[in-house]
Amino acid sequence: MLLLAALALAGAHPFYRGADLSYVNEMEDCGAVYRMHGKPADPFALLAGAGGNLVRVRVWNRATWTRYSNIPDVEKTIRRARAQHMQVLLDFHYSDDWADGDTQKAPAAWAGLGTAAQARALYAYTRRTLAALDAKALMPELVQVGNETNPALLGGTKDRTIDWRRNALLLNAGIRAVRDAARASGKRVRIMLHIAQPENVEPWFDAATRAGVRGYDLIGISYYKKWSTRSMAELGETIRRAHAKYEADVVVVETAYPFTLDGEDTSPNLLGADSLIPGYPATPEGQRRYLADITRTVSASGGSGVVWWEPAWISTRCTTRWGHGSNWENAAWFDLRTHEVLPVFEALRAGR
Repeated sequence: MLLLAALALAGAHPFYRGADLSYVNEMEDCGAVYRMHGKPADPFALLAGAGGNLVRVRVWNRATWTRYSNIPDVEKTIRRARAQHMQVLLDFHYSDDWADGDTQKAPAAWAGLGTAAQARALYAYTRRTLAALDAKALMPELVQVGNETNPALLGGTKDRTIDWRRNALLLNAGIRAVRDAARASGKRVRIMLHIAQPENVEPWFDAATRAGVRGYDLIGISYYKKWSTRSMAELGETIRRAHAKYEADVVVVETAYPFTLDGEDTSPNLLGADSLIPGYPATPEGQRRYLADITRTVSASGGSGVVWWEPAWISTRCTTRWGHGSNWENAAWFDLRTHEVLPVFEALRAGR
């Protein structure tokens, strides 16, 4: 806590060591019990105790298919992060459902609007959400304007050519909303733009720069070897170039690695043998070494942090649209069935 305060006074920022814990509230409602040495444990406390300093949490506009990742759920997550003295990265998906590197589907309420009206709606929603959080002393320290926005924001797919005049108008509306909300609150809020897979970073940000997208502080990169053509070393080279070229800090804001190829339920694992890297077997030690090495790579390349995606999405009695249990339990930070902490927690302090 004192270190974070000192860094803030000095105008510096910590190296972010974090996790996306958006699923924790839902998993616990589904009966999940996380354990350390056989005893129930709070994932937020486990993250902080291992050296974590950042919690990422997603928010959907109006997701009628779930009662999570809405404002009340986000508030609960932020309170839990703050109780452990960690910073928060709020991830606006700008959708009623998952927005990712393949699809950016506009919220139903905005789908029929023209571009100018969508930009106004995006600005108002972002500003209103942050003001509501600030009124409860829950203003996040970092905000993502979109999640894996490889396609055009609010209605694009990866195969569709981006209209950068439109895209820039929407992105700048979100950036401006965060800046205005931060100014009104008297707090410093850092803004991130997020692209999936390192091979897409420079083409996207080159186009964004030409289109006049400006005012962001951080570049977020998703890195999953299953979906990337780049090695870990090449990821580091991309980080080094992007940091210098766009004058922004760079964070690997999503990554993960399996500790086993087995499963605990009937839902298929998203990360299987096709996700493995030579030298990193699908074992608890292989997973630990992966996080340690990617953290060292990011740090050595001038990057500013690593965030693991959904380490607490373990198998429970609940179902999703994809089946019973979890599609990610073999890439979580808790063992199958016992849900005991894995060695990967030891790697959080790797790097600088």
